[in-house]
Amino acid sequence: MTETNITPVTDNDIPTLVTMARTTFADTFNANTAPEDMAAFLDTAYSPAQLATELHTPGTTFWFVTVDGQPAGYLKLNLDDAVTADVQATNALELERIYILPEFKRHGLGTILFDHAYSYARSHHKDTIALGVWEHNEPAKYFYARHGFRRVGAHDFVVGSDPQRDWLMEAPID
Repeated sequence: MTETNITPVTDNDIPTLVTMARTTFADTFNANTAPEDMAAFLDTAYSPAQLATELHTPGTTFWFVTVDGQPAGYLKLNLDDAVTADVQATNALELERIYILPEFKRHGLGTILFDHAYSYARSHHKDTIALGVWEHNEPAKYFYARHGFRRVGAHDFVVGSDPQRDWLMEAPID
């Protein structure tokens, strides 16, 4: 029987988080990103120092979803002052990242992480979950639409020197 759990990411987990963040981001965006832009982005956004800084930002939490004790995906949530300026809703939880390793995709782990984010938002008395999703990531857009998200805007998300477009989406907390 397969056992899944959600565990908070700690300082000791930074090497695993770095590897997972780089692997999952590249898996999602490699086909549409020049190699030099991808390398520049990964070296900056997913360096050990950068992820440690984010982990220690007040209001930011990272979570692993594990399958039989093995990290299979991760989630980054932001509350209060950690919410990025692009989020339009007040009193929102920002779901900044939700990624699953390629070999664990299509096993319901994204839903497990999303449900955790939703519960976390409710426990912190938030009214809305907000996120950004790449405009060409059809599986993610479909996933979010199924969970009640609607498009409320867009912004640029720069990968290396390549400005890409993200949809800004929101869903109410019931």
